[in-house]
Amino acid sequence: MSDDDQKRGESQDPWTQGPERTTEQAREERDARRSPTDQAAPPAESAETLRERQRLQQMEMMDRWIGGVLTEQRRSRRWKLFFRFLFAALILASLSATLYSLLSGPPGSGADAGPHLGVVKVRGVIDSESPASADRIVTGLKRAWEAEESEAVVLHIDSPGGSPVQSQRIFDEIMRLRAEGDKPIIAVIEDVGASGAYYIAAAADEILVAPASLVGSIGVISASFGFEEAMERLGVERRVFAAGDNKAFLDPFSELAPEQRQFWQSVLATTHRQFIDAVKEGRGDRLSDDDRLFSGLVWSGEQAVELGLADGIGSLGGLARERLPEPKVRDYTPRLDPFERFSRQFGRVAMELMGVPRADSPLRYQLP
Repeated sequence: MSDDDQKRGESQDPWTQGPERTTEQAREERDARRSPTDQAAPPAESAETLRERQRLQQMEMMDRWIGGVLTEQRRSRRWKLFFRFLFAALILASLSATLYSLLSGPPGSGADAGPHLGVVKVRGVIDSESPASADRIVTGLKRAWEAEESEAVVLHIDSPGGSPVQSQRIFDEIMRLRAEGDKPIIAVIEDVGASGAYYIAAAADEILVAPASLVGSIGVISASFGFEEAMERLGVERRVFAAGDNKAFLDPFSELAPEQRQFWQSVLATTHRQFIDAVKEGRGDRLSDDDRLFSGLVWSGEQAVELGLADGIGSLGGLARERLPEPKVRDYTPRLDPFERFSRQFGRVAMELMGVPRADSPLRYQLP
């Protein structure tokens, strides 16, 4: 072998030439020189395995979707059952109240009542849609009047007044019964017996009050607001279409002309005169000559007795003890149907929300 061949072989021998390497370094160098195809690769998945895996994933997603739908359906079904049960309970309660009312008869109609005072309650504002409506009070008056063992009819009043028409209807019914002269009709005023409530009480044969009761307020009121200047400042135009020059004269957004103000005041004066005439008819010569009597002032119970607006100090319990050997009172006020009251209140709220105007009279026999 020539010297050139020997030198070439020595330069190409990695085992005898170059720097020394450890076993670990030699192994890493050998792996680096190895081709990628020589390295072990994980076995590829078959097409059937891929399809099976996708099918399982789809089934899992379908199961989750079906579970969500079933949960929502169960929740919806529970709410439907709740509202159906609630509606059925309301219907059942209404039917039960109606059946009880039919079977038990009118209030105070028990056969074993014995001698008693027949009470009719006048509570709250006197209005056609309130518990103190003319229909309800007149019905109670007739029941108490016609009850054989009722020694007297007592109007138990605690009201600030209200509708002139409703008050007049009750007043006329009391005067009609009073003219028959069968039994006394007595008004007992608790905290308040003013305006329309006193209009009613004036028809009674006798009026009893507490020392601190508020009595009187013989007057008429009509209250509203005037927004015409506020509308101008806001730049809002009010559009009212009416046939008749004075059809919209009570519109709070329009200016009130002097002749319209004078006319409306005449209406109030006429209604006030009707009130005064009714009080004089009911009370007669018992009224004093005080000029302030019909000015709209409200008086205490003691003052009312001095002015002739009331006949004495007393209460319902004291009246029963005075007139009966065994004090008994029975309530002849018609019962309120809870379902009807709820429906009426719901209808009133719905009308207010929809902006439907109510047909209430702007005139009131009522404390402000």
